[in-house]
Amino acid sequence: MPKFLLKRWHGLHIVWIFALLIVLIFTLMIYQWVIGVIALFLCGILAYYTLQAEQAFRKDFNHYVTTLSHRIKKAGNEVVHELPIGILLYNEEKIVEWHNPFVAKMVNKETLIGESVNELFPALKTRKDKDLKLEITVGKCIYLVQVKPDERLLYFTDITNYKTLSARYEEERLAIGIVMMDNLDEATQGMDDQTRSIMMARVTGEITEWAQKNNVHLRRTASDRYLILMNQKGLKSLEQSRFEILDEVRDLTIENKLPLTLSIGIASGIDSLTELGQLAQTSLDMALGRGGDQVAVKVGERLSFYGGRSNAIEKRTRVRARVISHALRDLIKECDKVIIMGHRYPDMDAIGAAIGVLKAVHVSNKEGYIVLEGVNPSIQKLMDTIYEDEKLNRWFITPEQAMQITNGRTLAVVVDTHKASMVAEPKLLQQTQRKFVVDHHRRGEEFIQDATLVYMEPYASSTCELVTELLQYFNDRLTMGVLEATALLAGIVVDTKSFSLRTGARTFEAASFLRRNGADSSLIQRLLKEDLDAFIQRSEVIKNAVILYDHIALAVTEPNRKYSQLLIAQAADTLLTMTGVMASFVISERPDGLIGISARSLGQMNVQVVMERMGGGGHLTNAATQLESTIGEAKERLKQILSDIEAEEGLFE
Repeated sequence: MPKFLLKRWHGLHIVWIFALLIVLIFTLMIYQWVIGVIALFLCGILAYYTLQAEQAFRKDFNHYVTTLSHRIKKAGNEVVHELPIGILLYNEEKIVEWHNPFVAKMVNKETLIGESVNELFPALKTRKDKDLKLEITVGKCIYLVQVKPDERLLYFTDITNYKTLSARYEEERLAIGIVMMDNLDEATQGMDDQTRSIMMARVTGEITEWAQKNNVHLRRTASDRYLILMNQKGLKSLEQSRFEILDEVRDLTIENKLPLTLSIGIASGIDSLTELGQLAQTSLDMALGRGGDQVAVKVGERLSFYGGRSNAIEKRTRVRARVISHALRDLIKECDKVIIMGHRYPDMDAIGAAIGVLKAVHVSNKEGYIVLEGVNPSIQKLMDTIYEDEKLNRWFITPEQAMQITNGRTLAVVVDTHKASMVAEPKLLQQTQRKFVVDHHRRGEEFIQDATLVYMEPYASSTCELVTELLQYFNDRLTMGVLEATALLAGIVVDTKSFSLRTGARTFEAASFLRRNGADSSLIQRLLKEDLDAFIQRSEVIKNAVILYDHIALAVTEPNRKYSQLLIAQAADTLLTMTGVMASFVISERPDGLIGISARSLGQMNVQVVMERMGGGGHLTNAATQLESTIGEAKERLKQILSDIEAEEGLFE
């Protein structure tokens, strides 16, 4: 019993009262001894009853406390046994020592005492020491396990209903998509009204049937555009089917000179309908920017692409080129100066396109500079020729010089890339709000934000081709120097492998314009001449090639042998000329310590998808990436990705 209950005479006041009472009685006895004796007798009786009352209280109180402890203990036992939470105690050897009935019901056994915890719940074997909470599945139920290692105690909470409700909520979240016939005008050009109507009816019927089969709500918003609504469960089903509607529509119109293709942008994972609609449009823009004939799916932070197995269709109209050219002319006139830059380790296409934009700037009587940090082997001969030309050489500056002269009224032009992380000096883009991007690569997830003007055409052979078309509409009195025209033509020649790959009618028209303006083809031959040592090195790379999947050539260089990115790319191009080879990959260590991978194909395989999975990018037929790893790790990772793609949808068309 607590001390404060045992010591009920707080301050001994009762004792002092009786002591005072006795003193008074003895005093009374001096004067009236009879009355004093009677008072003393009465005081004794009062003291006796006081002691009896105290003893009775203590007895009753002890009985009450004993009864209450029993009731509490009984209630505690019932609570432990009836709680909807499992409790399990185990010893140092992970053997069950005690558990409540809830745990026994979990595993449908009468008792678990003496059994191993790890054998009963195998998921606990892989638990890390820092993981004090984890989810396990027992039968059809899901439990949250809370681990108390110091007490060797486990708590089990049934969260099956919560997980079921959560999964249902995720499955029923809304996904919005936009379906667009991305080359309707080109595919139907020259058709009569009846043929066009019949083809459109067939395509519309195919899309409608696909929507009904996959529980997708379809609503036509324009002649070439549909709005689709679905839930997350339906979206996962479509992703598993790899959006076969792309192949079905393409095969349906295969008899046309230009088959009709679809581009689809889908967004999900956000509760705001306004943002969801904007993301769906952004996803569609992404799919179109990558050449069309594919699906871009944005779910939260995840961005996935499906399709993209055909080359971008070359546009027959130049309206967009003329509009962009005039917009660029206005942009240049509004700024103080123009800073032009390509990607790091620029190639002939980047330098040629930069020189072409520089020409447009000078025609507008504005200052323009090309940012270049160092010279790599792929542009060495071109830069040597430029350094001999005083008029052109003076406009090349370093990134440090560019940082000093760039301000809010400077126009930053980015050529041959659309990724901020790949430009010669990313900080320059932060110093100005005026940006113009011109590129021929398929659009990736990373993109330069807040660009004032964007000219991206994946169908184009090169950025030099796009810049040449812009120059044709830029100024009627535009005349080019021999070196300027030659640099642009050299960029086209290099990217098309001498007009053998990704070459359309507009490519030859651009080349014809440059030839009329003095482009020297013999100078291009001298610029592209190959060094004998480089040829021997390339042969050493090629001799290590092996054939995978019957049509893929893979060459991996020896460890600690470093080759330039140019030589790696040239080796991949050479492998592509071999009989039976439809795609080639070359893996090598570069002088900067990174592992470079160059990928090439003839069009039957999309090497861009492969390189994107490895953190790179490029075109359907030309792609690359750089990794911080070893040769062996890069090789195994590439093989695994090829295996995954083969299992998902096949490597070749």
